[in-house]
Amino acid sequence: MHVTFGKSTPILRVSDMNRAVVYYTDVLGFRQNWGDSGFSELSRGEANIMLAHGDQGRGEAWLYVGVNDVDALRDEIAPKGAVIRQGPSNYPWGARELHVQDLDGNVLRFGSGATDEPFGPWLDENGIRWVYGADGRWRRSDQTPA
Repeated sequence: MHVTFGKSTPILRVSDMNRAVVYYTDVLGFRQNWGDSGFSELSRGEANIMLAHGDQGRGEAWLYVGVNDVDALRDEIAPKGAVIRQGPSNYPWGARELHVQDLDGNVLRFGSGATDEPFGPWLDENGIRWVYGADGRWRRSDQTPA
């Protein structure tokens, strides 16, 4: 039997549904499809996200959403108050990413095709900055190359 997969819809834990929905709709440009104080579904284009109030995870999740232009997305959402955590930056896996944090610490990694700019730094979940060296290895930015 051949198994096929459909689209993925991540569920993010939030502490205040009303505040989260306002951030996702007014700042990030999502549309609320349905919801109540406990659970909501939002979408933008083909991307769907569900929000769960105080349930279904421990919070501070990371998810990747493909877009056609992360620079244009940054220009759209930054003036509206989006919490830009990182980027846009190119990475060795061929993507240019913009990392946006929601009000509960969940990180949305918006990605599009890389440009001809050099690889950017990486900010990990603990806020530690990493740089990609000419030797093809990641190093903490506070460490000197070997």
